[in-house]
Amino acid sequence: MRYIIYGAGGIGGAIGGRLFHRGHDVVLICRGEQLATIQRRGLTLKTPSETLYLPIRAIGHPLELSFTDRDVVILTMKSQDTELALRDLDCAGGNAVPVICCQNGVDNERMAARHFAQVYGMVVWLPGTYLEPGVVLNHATPLGGILDAGCYPHGVDLLITQVTANLTASGFSARPDPYIMRWKYTKLLSNLRNALQAICGLEAPGGDFARAVRQEALDCYRAAGIDFVPEDEMRQRVQTEVRLADIAGHSRAGGSTWQSLTRGLPAIEVDFLNGEIVLLGALHGVPTPYNRLLQKVANQMARTGKRPGSVSVEELQRMLDESGASRT
Repeated sequence: MRYIIYGAGGIGGAIGGRLFHRGHDVVLICRGEQLATIQRRGLTLKTPSETLYLPIRAIGHPLELSFTDRDVVILTMKSQDTELALRDLDCAGGNAVPVICCQNGVDNERMAARHFAQVYGMVVWLPGTYLEPGVVLNHATPLGGILDAGCYPHGVDLLITQVTANLTASGFSARPDPYIMRWKYTKLLSNLRNALQAICGLEAPGGDFARAVRQEALDCYRAAGIDFVPEDEMRQRVQTEVRLADIAGHSRAGGSTWQSLTRGLPAIEVDFLNGEIVLLGALHGVPTPYNRLLQKVANQMARTGKRPGSVSVEELQRMLDESGASRT
């Protein structure tokens, strides 16, 4: 296989780097300073145990590739960039190329299935950081993360079985799972705190506010009949296989939304995380004021260039109390 990693930031860089290091044919698609730096000096992948300097091919658009029937595309961009990426990919490679959605949220697979015949979901438990062009950090040992995958909406086939085997051999834990969306809905529950961390800072206590955010999601899942992996099963798997560890000279950064605000990006993925719960609430008559407020404030911070930690949890709660939304 040739692996085309579309969106080579913290997640895509770590996956593409480890695959390349283990001898696989890999092409990164990225943009801006990341693209220019990787084209000039390669990708630097740092883990707790080693620093790899990897001369991976990097391009800026799918049209720069000649696609073949051995290509597999792994989408690793943020969800707000998925639709445009899918259109460009369809234009360049046609709708027969296999597409694996290695992204947070649960809407990317639906978007991809409108364009492509072979779509797969992949859950992402991978502590990856991208803050400096050309440098990706993977703060995990001894494995780089969990990347289980399956056909969308369900099932497994020979392709995804081979992909997960290659990822496992490259330093990840990756299992073929016929019900992969259960894991992705479980991961969404933890990603709901991304916005709270970005808004209030790395050290901000979640407390009752964070519990209310999660409870709204659980209420929506129940109303919509959505199945997900029980919390004790999820924690046992993650804590057994993904151990966070320090990288010399680099402190562990925040999650993906915190990183986006830190880099000053004007758009973040909150609409596909907390916004997914807001959507479910609207469809099934479940109030979601806590998730709606996080979505609103995080988007405002991105549009106005505010840094992470600009608003306290107490201020968020006061906004809800003054609006009366927390009493609905």
